[in-house]
Amino acid sequence: MIRITDTMIGHAAQVVREMLKFAQPADAVLSNFFRANRVDSRSRAFIAETAYTVLRRRRLLEKVVGERPTPLRLVLAALVKVTGLSQRQVGEVLGDDGGREASWLASLKGQPDPELTLAEQADLPDWLAERLAQRMAPDEVLALARGLNQPAPLDLRVNEFKAKRDTVLAQLLADGFVAQPCPLAPDGIRVEGRPALSKHPLYIDGTIEVQDEGSQLLGHLLAPKRGEMVVDFCAGAGGKTLALGALMRSSGRLYAFDVAEKRLAKLKPRVARSGLSNVHPVLISGENDIKVKRLAGKIDRVLVDAPCSGLGTLRRNPDLKWRQTPESVAELTRKQSDILAGAARLVKPGGRLVYATCSILPEENEGVVNAFLAAHPEFVRMSPTEILAKQGVVLVCGEDMQLLPHRHGTDGFYAAVLERSK
Repeated sequence: MIRITDTMIGHAAQVVREMLKFAQPADAVLSNFFRANRVDSRSRAFIAETAYTVLRRRRLLEKVVGERPTPLRLVLAALVKVTGLSQRQVGEVLGDDGGREASWLASLKGQPDPELTLAEQADLPDWLAERLAQRMAPDEVLALARGLNQPAPLDLRVNEFKAKRDTVLAQLLADGFVAQPCPLAPDGIRVEGRPALSKHPLYIDGTIEVQDEGSQLLGHLLAPKRGEMVVDFCAGAGGKTLALGALMRSSGRLYAFDVAEKRLAKLKPRVARSGLSNVHPVLISGENDIKVKRLAGKIDRVLVDAPCSGLGTLRRNPDLKWRQTPESVAELTRKQSDILAGAARLVKPGGRLVYATCSILPEENEGVVNAFLAAHPEFVRMSPTEILAKQGVVLVCGEDMQLLPHRHGTDGFYAAVLERSK
């Protein structure tokens, strides 16, 4: 059973207060708080988990708290209604100044469960629940929401350029980790809990990287071959770039394009650890950069992991559902369309283009792809099921790949595989 103190509860309420301003990402709020406040590891875990619980279950908790949803009362309601602590256990640690809050907490015991709308049951903003309900039955919306409201597992990708998965798994088990192979990704390992990996020898030497299983599958959809010319068009800090480089066995040429110099700077030490020599980070100003145009029609395979709402990653980033709006999604779809069209110019005849997002919204996914195909008849869809099967991955997809947490145990990912026919 968790042993909590009034100080831990107070710290959690401070963090929640800052998170609910939505002035910066939730993980940045946590990092700033822990830099400014020295707390032990047990308190850190409690503060982080409680604050994220409030973000995940905000609609329910606000309904429970009623007219005065203060950060402290949201935290107290989260501990009792979601985490499962008893009202007595929480009330006893509130201290001399917590009499009023303890009385309020005790008053919750006799209250009936509130009546909830679909959006409140799903702990989603109204607009998002409505959009999902246009495509799914209410039970499916709730199942998806439950999946998104669970903390994500820790998935690792084994760098097969350096070691085999079985060897790495055996070493992790020998080191006391509770781990097993990921059910889908051929190089994936799923680890229980939140062990410290940054100082583990396998992480330091680039044998393992932290990467969600769904993200790993994107590399297998692109399926680059040795000696090819490949572009990761929105490389970011390079998790997928490293996976592609390993699949290429460090041969050929792999360009990592991004518009953010800071993100590319984070890629360079990761490339050094990985042992890959075929990765070439390139800073671009956008899809119309001259460095992009020079490669037009010359690239075998292009991955476009487009900037998106991130609503498929709510297990890790629950604040995103409160930060995104219909207007921001509309702006993103315009940007996605422009990026996809720009990246497509790179693909040579017979080459492959994979468009991917970590979104669950059709307007960011098949909506963008269908509009692109209507305007670019030289591209045709390929079957993701068949492509993955050739690599030993058994995953039955529809026209495109759509991964969802309640069905596949991954983040929400979408990917369409396109081939240039002429």
